[in-house]
Amino acid sequence: MDQSLFADVIINVSVEALDRSFQYRIPESLADKITAGTKVTIPFGNGNRMTTGYVIKVSDKPAIEASRIKEIDSVCEKEIGIDDRMISLAFWMKEQFGSTANEALKCVIPVKKIVRNKQDKRILPAVTFERLKEEREKAEKKHYTAKFRLLTELISEYKEGLSEELVTGKFGVSRTTINALVRDGIIKVDEKITYRSSLGKAGEASEEDGTPWVTLNSEQQAVSDSIISDIREGKHEKYLIRGITGSGKTEVYMSVIDEVVASGKSVIMLIPEIALTYQTVKRFYKRFGDSISVINSRLSAGERYDQYLRAKNGEAKIVIGPRSAVFTPFDNLGLIVIDEEHEGSYKSELSPRYSTREVAFRRAETEGALVILGSATPSLESYSAVEAGRIKLFELTKRAGGAELPRVWITDLREELKNRNYSIFSLKLRELMLDRLQKKEQIMLFINRRGLSGFVNCRSCGHVIKCPHCDVSLNLHNNGKLICHYCGYEQAMVSKCPECGSPYIKAFGTGTQKVEELLNKEFPSAKVLRMDADTTRKKDSYSEILSQFANHEADILVGTQMIVKGHDFHKVTLVGILLADMSLYSSDYRSAEVTFQLLSQAAGRAGRGGVKGDVVIQTYNPEHYAVTCAALHDYEGFYKEEITFRRLMNYPPSRNMLKIVLSSEKEEQLLKETGKVRGELYRLIPDSPDSGTKLFGPSKAEIYRINDIYRMVFYIKSDDYSFLVSIKDFLSERETRDREIGLQFDFNPV
Repeated sequence: MDQSLFADVIINVSVEALDRSFQYRIPESLADKITAGTKVTIPFGNGNRMTTGYVIKVSDKPAIEASRIKEIDSVCEKEIGIDDRMISLAFWMKEQFGSTANEALKCVIPVKKIVRNKQDKRILPAVTFERLKEEREKAEKKHYTAKFRLLTELISEYKEGLSEELVTGKFGVSRTTINALVRDGIIKVDEKITYRSSLGKAGEASEEDGTPWVTLNSEQQAVSDSIISDIREGKHEKYLIRGITGSGKTEVYMSVIDEVVASGKSVIMLIPEIALTYQTVKRFYKRFGDSISVINSRLSAGERYDQYLRAKNGEAKIVIGPRSAVFTPFDNLGLIVIDEEHEGSYKSELSPRYSTREVAFRRAETEGALVILGSATPSLESYSAVEAGRIKLFELTKRAGGAELPRVWITDLREELKNRNYSIFSLKLRELMLDRLQKKEQIMLFINRRGLSGFVNCRSCGHVIKCPHCDVSLNLHNNGKLICHYCGYEQAMVSKCPECGSPYIKAFGTGTQKVEELLNKEFPSAKVLRMDADTTRKKDSYSEILSQFANHEADILVGTQMIVKGHDFHKVTLVGILLADMSLYSSDYRSAEVTFQLLSQAAGRAGRGGVKGDVVIQTYNPEHYAVTCAALHDYEGFYKEEITFRRLMNYPPSRNMLKIVLSSEKEEQLLKETGKVRGELYRLIPDSPDSGTKLFGPSKAEIYRINDIYRMVFYIKSDDYSFLVSIKDFLSERETRDREIGLQFDFNPV
């Protein structure tokens, strides 16, 4: 009787035509090495070209006649496999967000390759202390200088021994000398595998950094007690902690994490930016010590592999990192925390375009864990889920330590122009900056560069050129046309403002480097640091800039979004938001939400110590609810305005939205296929106002050609998420589609 085993393998090629499993026979010699998740080498296609793939299932039943099934060639010994839970999660992501199985499987592997372990070799005495001294005397008499030097140092470190690296490096002793002493039984070399640290400077916490943790105030304690009570009762809930900036959400997280770790379970702590790693890790290291681990893209291959092993082996109990850390392979996951949960960086830009929040909910549901979301400005999706009763809300309304919320000044840049102030710094901001520099207090200046391609704005009256159909700003393209990135509407660029007739109308865009130059010119005695994509390219650049600013080695920190998210500098008493409108009129239906969040987060950096802070918001639209609500720290007021707009326009979270992108190097072929898809979508989607589903497009993508690839887009809005998934499935599997045309899906795009 044939006892052969067979493996279903997903080929390591992200092409829709191969987006299914292929069955292979497992040779007897590999039977004990292959399980679901193993990466293998297999012969593929008519020419039996060797390629790789992932085993997703092992069985003893052949899908076709066994004699026709090819055999697996070998196991990829140096590659990391995928465990069963991650395979299941990958296939859920494939269905939920749209991608090939191979793309989804690659996504859930936090580390791809096995890296050689780092070994710490220590030289230890193999004889008594007296015998060691005798051997040193012999070496001195025979003028064996290297041997004498080594034995002298070893006598002084008799108990601890010496690092071989130190001996061969600083002491200049050759391995030949070491080997001779080992052979004579005088010393021994102890080899121990050590982990490469991923903590960087943040792991250098000292006593001067303060107490390991603080006593929770009454609000914080009530939230912590409630969640811990649920944990002890075995409940696996979803929670949202909405706490004003500086209210101490992190202290609540750590209190709950203490309970989870004490119960023998592990924790994933997600942060939106690598820039936040330094301060977050420093606080966690002081409290939890070596039980924490950091995983992010700035680590070396060896550091990432070691942290993967620590998590896999249960040596690390808490992993901190950006969205990819949600796939950390803990066997006993108890809690996932998503800090600053509103951040757009929690949505993947690559296929599968997954929402980290939804993936966290799925993992928690299948592995018996709970999820805590935290933000001063929660996403509309999360807050609407609170209203629907799907997430439990806690609120923190007071700043920790008795600090006060800052005063907020709104400066109308139209008035500045009328008063002949042509500088990027308003009179109010300049006045406060001079005051803070004189008092030796620190300043943060934020400029949002998301709108760098430029909305078109009148400097006289503040009017912004908008799409008449979508209520989003038009963007100026290289061809001189203003185009809507949602419906495709376009018009010629204007030379005069259509509202007031002023010639002072142009695309808006100013960068951090320009601001830094102006600061050095106007405040020559001030030390300025700049933090943006250009200054943070090196591995440790984030922590270097932030630690310099934390140590008051600079007076002013100017930067992009990365400086306003979660940082806690007690000497910062002034925050300037230079151009609030750069995100307010970006070509995105979420622009008001993004602006409110950025302004609120930026304002929250001021006055976190004992001195009340000031915030200056410079804008051409001081009446906009995103600006006024941020100035008043009024989340509820903003939410009511924005959710009304979303419901009126049928945007998420009021309705679900699917973005379909078709792409090709051949424009004519792309347009032909786009026409076919349009016809099929019209047949699938009922043409009725009561259907709950509406199709928009096709239109050119916001950037029509990237790297010589043309892109066309459709948008579909629907009450029914599962209906959008069925459209995705239909388009992916349809027989008539042109396989040379790329097809991608993005659900509720950010």
